[in-house]
Amino acid sequence: MTEFTRNYQQPAWQLAVNAIGLAIEDAGFKHADIDGLLLNKSPLAELKDFPMEMQDFAGLSNLSLLNVVEAEGSSMVQTLQQATMAIQSGMAKRVVCVFADTPLQANTSAGAAFAVAMPMMGHLGIEIANGFYTPIAAYAMAAQRYLAVYNRSSDDLGGVAVSNRRWAELNDLAKLRKPLSIEDYRAAPYLIEPLKMLDCAYPVNGAIAVVVSAVDEANKGAHPAAYIHGMGQGHAGNINRRGFQPEIHTGAKQAGEIAYKMAGITAKDIDACQFYDAFSISTLINLEQYGLCEPGTAGDFVLAGETSPGGKLPVNTGGGHLSGYYLQGATPISEALLQIRQQGGARQLSALDNLLVTGYGGRMQFHAALIMSQHEERR
Repeated sequence: MTEFTRNYQQPAWQLAVNAIGLAIEDAGFKHADIDGLLLNKSPLAELKDFPMEMQDFAGLSNLSLLNVVEAEGSSMVQTLQQATMAIQSGMAKRVVCVFADTPLQANTSAGAAFAVAMPMMGHLGIEIANGFYTPIAAYAMAAQRYLAVYNRSSDDLGGVAVSNRRWAELNDLAKLRKPLSIEDYRAAPYLIEPLKMLDCAYPVNGAIAVVVSAVDEANKGAHPAAYIHGMGQGHAGNINRRGFQPEIHTGAKQAGEIAYKMAGITAKDIDACQFYDAFSISTLINLEQYGLCEPGTAGDFVLAGETSPGGKLPVNTGGGHLSGYYLQGATPISEALLQIRQQGGARQLSALDNLLVTGYGGRMQFHAALIMSQHEERR
């Protein structure tokens, strides 16, 4: 990982080069050992900002696998999946997966950086014409639907924000660490009802890189390896017709079922979760869609402290996107690896037999999931 900042210092490609070098060294390899490179740029970035020539910038040659993976916010999880499949098939042996982004540049606020319309209505341009602007609007619609269907209040969203902040208080890397109560949440301003400022991700500039290798080479580095036991994807499609509710019934269910089956487990076996949570509503829906809570009950589960430090199911133990740092799908992966490598410090978990790591893109349209562990063999 590079340093995560709120000011522009280097372009995304330079941050990526730095992260790639750090990851290769951390894994106990040399640049000449790497034969695969998978690139994940932000969907809002231009390809020229993060081009295929990253291979040359990073000093890598004779690659047998090179690609830009574009699956919205699920991309970083998908890079690990693709790297795993490439290694299993014999296409590559050691693959670097990297995400880098610099949304915060000179004279550009976080709000301006992400002020794009999310195409949800099926007619190009109609969103802006009707004031349906920024991803916050799309997720506010999902949140409104969720709260209405299950007769819940915005305190459910606040519970997620408070839980994330409690974990962030224990994380030196987290950007927002001031204690947060449900009363503080209620007093925060709305951005687009029912979403408040505290319901939204906290963007940073930075890069995160991961090396994926075969199991027999996994312990060449100075730190314990993280093992992948299950992988899944789910893309239900945005069906905007009567009888369908894409706001709250997502492809996460399918992604989870496939990953659980591959790992030989069920949702009951999950020890902890690292969710992509650009908005608080995502955590509630993910808890339910991944089979960890019954529909409509995730709010009570979170408000009871079950996802917070000391709870039954730790969720987003670094503070997630809301209080930790928003580097899209790389954020949950980074926290998963820190936990598995026993680098969690004051927030370190004990049981890590089955860690669920997820990514999603769009308005929770595109889903990818991993089941990871600190153990090579299933337990």
